[in-house]
Amino acid sequence: MEKLLEQFSLGLFVWQLVLFIGLLLLLRKYAWKPILGAVEKREEGIKGALEAAEAAKKEMQNVTADSEKLLKEARAERDTLLKEAREIKENIISEAKEQAQLEGDKMIKQAQATIEAEKKAAVADIKAQVANLSVEIAEKVIKEELSNKDKQLKLVDDMLGDIKLN
Repeated sequence: MEKLLEQFSLGLFVWQLVLFIGLLLLLRKYAWKPILGAVEKREEGIKGALEAAEAAKKEMQNVTADSEKLLKEARAERDTLLKEAREIKENIISEAKEQAQLEGDKMIKQAQATIEAEKKAAVADIKAQVANLSVEIAEKVIKEELSNKDKQLKLVDDMLGDIKLN
């Protein structure tokens, strides 16, 4: 440092100062304004990009909120549709059960009526057969009984006796 102070030259210092000031003036006129313009332009671009990013962020939040709202509405609508479908299913099942019960009751009544009719027909048929058999037996017995004159008189006496007793 001492050496530097010993070699100091005032003339050289002045020339260096003049050149430095001239360089500063040239830089100010030709370089400083374009550099500052570029820096300002870039700053404005960055601000615009930040504003656009902020706007995009807000838009994204709005879209997210809207999509959440739509999703909730869709879920609610789905739940409503499922509930309606369950109710319709239960109604169809209960109606089918009622219809089946009615059809079953109708079939049972028809079967009972058919059984009753067949029973009556069978009873009537049996009665007719019993009556026919009774008549045939009576005819045979009477023929046997009445083939002899003594037996005829005895039968008439017995019948007259039964009538008087009653």
